[in-house]
This record gives sequence, structure tokens and C-alpha cells, in this order.
Amino acid sequence: MGNGWMSSAIVVLSLAVANLIAAQSCHAFDIKAGVSKESGPFDLFKFGFNAQKNGQTQDAVEAYRYAAEKGHTGSRWALANMYADGDGVVKNDYEAFKIYSEIANQGVEPGSEDTVYFVNALVSLAGYYRTGIPGSPVKADLIQARQLYFQAASAFGYPDAQFDLAKMMLSGEGGRRNVQQAKKWLNVARKNGHPGAMALFGHVIFDEGQTARGLAFMTAAMDKCAPKDCKWIEDMQEKAFSLADEKERRVAVALVPQVQQQP
Repeated sequence: MGNGWMSSAIVVLSLAVANLIAAQSCHAFDIKAGVSKESGPFDLFKFGFNAQKNGQTQDAVEAYRYAAEKGHTGSRWALANMYADGDGVVKNDYEAFKIYSEIANQGVEPGSEDTVYFVNALVSLAGYYRTGIPGSPVKADLIQARQLYFQAASAFGYPDAQFDLAKMMLSGEGGRRNVQQAKKWLNVARKNGHPGAMALFGHVIFDEGQTARGLAFMTAAMDKCAPKDCKWIEDMQEKAFSLADEKERRVAVALVPQVQQQP
């Protein structure tokens, strides 16, 4: 998911996206919406966004396709997401991968409103390279995944990329294991408001012997985690809590407000 730092042209579409769009059958828009395939790309994008939000996924797909034909990066990105999620279309990770690749390959000008889509495309590609896509030409490439996470983490300060880069460094995926660099990126992501990074940073320093402080970070993260992350953070915190002695637990509880307020 996006973070608070993000803000929301393409000259031409690549042949691959043009072929993808042309191959799909579409139905007509609701005429009362005042939007048609001749409308401007941003109007189409807004229509698609609202349609998707209201569960009208077929209308959203159609609007995004027409806007993509007109060179709207956000619509291409939204369409890729729909393929990745199977939302309004048959789930197809390879089609999503191709569109993300085209967004990433076109680059982005400094300060462009398309930066958010470019960076998210980098991170999505990194995720695909980390696992590969079964039944497609995309094979797991941990070196490429780590490089893409590094680009999004360092050049654009994207907290999710900083977190995933740190995890790869901790496990030695795509390069040598580097705990100190992992801690650096976890600390940066934590300061950028990433609860998972806060929890994992706490876990690392807990294992290094900073028991109370590490437990405090894990405990503080539980109050900020997204629902999809709360379970693993809670499990990690509970295990650490069981290993700490009574004095360390009391100190950790006392430290929680302090670590929550740290920039």
C-alpha cells in the first residue's frame, strides 16, 4: 500500500500495451456519466477509479484501457494492478508484469506526477523477480529483485522497498548477508512510518542483546500495524516477551511511548 510521502507524460504507448488493449472486448459506458472513449485521459482515469471503488470493475477496466491508449501512466498502472489482483479481469501476473515493466522502462522525470506509479511499478517488479511467475518466461532473479528494491529505497525513499530490501539483506537473498546495512534500512523505514520495519528492527536488536529496547519496538509496532501484518508482528513480539525476564519486560513497557515518539 502507498505511504504519505507519495504524490500522484507518457509520449507514446509501447506496442505491447497497445496490442493488449486492442485484444480486449469492451462494453459501453453509462451515458449518464458523461464519459466516452473520446474523453480526455484524466477524465477516463477518474471515471475508472470511481467505478472500481464502487465495484463496477468492468467499467473500470474499459476506462483504464482507453486512458492507457491516450498515454496515461496512472491508468496503465491501475490496469496492471487489476491483472495482478484478478479484479475485473482474469488474474494474469505475466500481463501485469509486462505493463509494470513498460512503466519502469520508460523512466520518470524528477518531480513528475507519474513518480508514484513508476516507483510502485519497480516494487511490483521486484516482487515478481523475487519469486518468478510460474508458466511464464519470468524466472526468479534475486539479484534483480534486490537491485530494484534498492533503487526504490534509495532514489525515492519508498518505505516498503526499504523494508523488503532490509529483509533480503538479513537473509542474504540476491547478495551477501549484511546485518548492519539491513538495520540501517529498517531504521530508515521505521522513521518513515513503516510498522513492519519497526517490529523487525526491534527483533534484530533484541537478538543482539538489546532485550528491553528491542521488545519495546516490537510492542510499539503492534499498535500501528496494518491488519495483514499484525499476526506476524504479534507472534514475534509474544515470542520475544516469553524470552525476556520480568525486569526487561517492565523496562520495555516503559520505553514504548518513547520509541513511538521517535522520528
